[in-house]
Amino acid sequence: MKKNYVLVAAGLGLVQLALFSTTAHAQDTTRVLNSVVVTATRSPKKLSDIGRVVEVITSEQIIRSQGKTLPELLNTVPGITFSGAENAPGISSSIFLRGASTGNTLVLIDGFPVNNASAIDGSYDLNAFPLDQIDHIEILKGTGSTLYGSDAVAGVINIITKHAKGQGLKSNVQLSGGSYNTFKESAGVNGNINNTGIAINVSNTDSKGFPAATDTTGKAGFKNDAFHQRSISANLNHQFSDKFTINGNFQTSYNTGDLPYGAFMDDKNYTYANTFLFAGLGTKLKLDKGDLTFNISQNNVLNNYNDLASTVNYDYASYQKNKGNITDAEAIFNYSLCKQLDLTSGADFKYSSTNQYSSYDTIKNRNSSISSIYSSLFFKSGVFHMELGGRYNHHSQYGDNFSYTINPSLYLADQFKVFSTFASAYKVPSLYQLFSEYNNPNGLKPETTTSYEAGFDWELIKNILSFNTTFYKNKTKDVIYFLDLSAAPYGIYENGNLQNDKGFESELKLNIDKLSASAYIAYVTGALTNENGVTTNNLFRRPKFTFGGNVYYRFTNDFSAGLNYKFTGDRTDEKFNADYSTSIITLKSYSLLDAHLQYTINKHFSLFADFKNVLDQKYTDWIGYNTSRFNFMEGIRYQIN
Repeated sequence: MKKNYVLVAAGLGLVQLALFSTTAHAQDTTRVLNSVVVTATRSPKKLSDIGRVVEVITSEQIIRSQGKTLPELLNTVPGITFSGAENAPGISSSIFLRGASTGNTLVLIDGFPVNNASAIDGSYDLNAFPLDQIDHIEILKGTGSTLYGSDAVAGVINIITKHAKGQGLKSNVQLSGGSYNTFKESAGVNGNINNTGIAINVSNTDSKGFPAATDTTGKAGFKNDAFHQRSISANLNHQFSDKFTINGNFQTSYNTGDLPYGAFMDDKNYTYANTFLFAGLGTKLKLDKGDLTFNISQNNVLNNYNDLASTVNYDYASYQKNKGNITDAEAIFNYSLCKQLDLTSGADFKYSSTNQYSSYDTIKNRNSSISSIYSSLFFKSGVFHMELGGRYNHHSQYGDNFSYTINPSLYLADQFKVFSTFASAYKVPSLYQLFSEYNNPNGLKPETTTSYEAGFDWELIKNILSFNTTFYKNKTKDVIYFLDLSAAPYGIYENGNLQNDKGFESELKLNIDKLSASAYIAYVTGALTNENGVTTNNLFRRPKFTFGGNVYYRFTNDFSAGLNYKFTGDRTDEKFNADYSTSIITLKSYSLLDAHLQYTINKHFSLFADFKNVLDQKYTDWIGYNTSRFNFMEGIRYQIN
């Protein structure tokens, strides 16, 4: 441990020296109409040719965010609220894209879907993914169920890990440290040897953290809740010929740490050990006018929670062991039928299973499967573009359902795109909802959403100044909710609620030589109609208004600096009272200001410093839980060759 402190201290000293010697750096454009993206259409297409909203977090932005976590970085994207991103390290957080509930945003790793088959809502914990293993991220906003199936209701987050670049192997080492006794070490090897690409990255993070639960007295001596993460990712690919390639990727994280008993309650003996394991294998055959891809992936999540009996706080022990496995196999066919018409078709099979053991419930060897076929046509003629697609699904429990997409757009004067989308999406019931002690004997249907979207993307000055606005409305029926009962098991999962959400996003971006800047505003509101026909505001932990911006400036080729600001408006949260009733609490708005500094000494050494919550705001994301105050991470990166 002393060695770690010495290495980090040396790096921090170099950072401070650099900060006194020079100043700032520009941010690359993340949404230009001639940019090529893959996630929106499952094939490379320019944003000008598709009528969808796609945000790209580039590799340069990720390099400038090494002091952040993945949830903290995603929380800076317009339209995304990553509630709990600033909670104690390792505490679960919730992603809300355009106001949709957690579990309604599909997460991909290199295009392969990942979920947690043992979770109540099926959502994947993005705290499991170290930022230093990611090359860039594509975020599709809006319904994506036609091409991606279940869970792509509000959008899709595609995490593209680091892949081989250039001939010959290159390696790097990064050391960093900062607040809450947090230290991180990472290393990577990257490059091509003839026709074989290799990218391997490992990282280790240790943090003593801070008390996760709020001590209302300030005198109870709540413990610091620590966090430890060991992670490795590997990408291998081989090009057998000009037409045939094979690629494999592997990612695993082992997270351990401490937990509080709950809101406002400490627990000296509550620990967790969570393992995330993902592996994917893909092949691609190039055709004269397209390509044929086969993918198969395995995604396993093992969550272990253990709370020893305590004579101080609580007099009983509890445990929970949840294991979820998902196997996914898919074939994707992309083909250019003619100059004006492209086709994307596919077939997918996903098998999910879980075993869950705890002090209060057992779910043993439960599973479900879903089979799908889908097709989308992409038409292009002059200024007019159109996507027309559909997907048929068969689920082993509830049967059949269908989703569709109608997405026309116009691209005018080589700088103005106007678009609209009329589409449907769905989310299948989780294995917990289907098979826990709270299962409904009559079965459950999928939640189904009808989505309406319209907007424009306008490059006011080509490649320099752009402005975009999107309006959306989502109507969801058969929302799954928990119905309280007066007798054991005292509740069941039921379909029946209706949910209506609507909102808009606007963003202005500037990119001039050494300067880049952006400003945005997002608004979302929603209503939930329960089984009794009572309409309530359902957006717990989700603000109606968020706005913010960032600015980066490059004074020299070696040094960059930037500021990121976000305002999060009032939200509501549920407080659980001692008598088991609940109260609705309003959480006050807050502002976060972060700063980043980066200096390149030479082709081998670079330094960075991230300062978060510079204004030292005291605020609450989850009632009864603490958030981080002013904190920092500083580090040094060494490119070996």
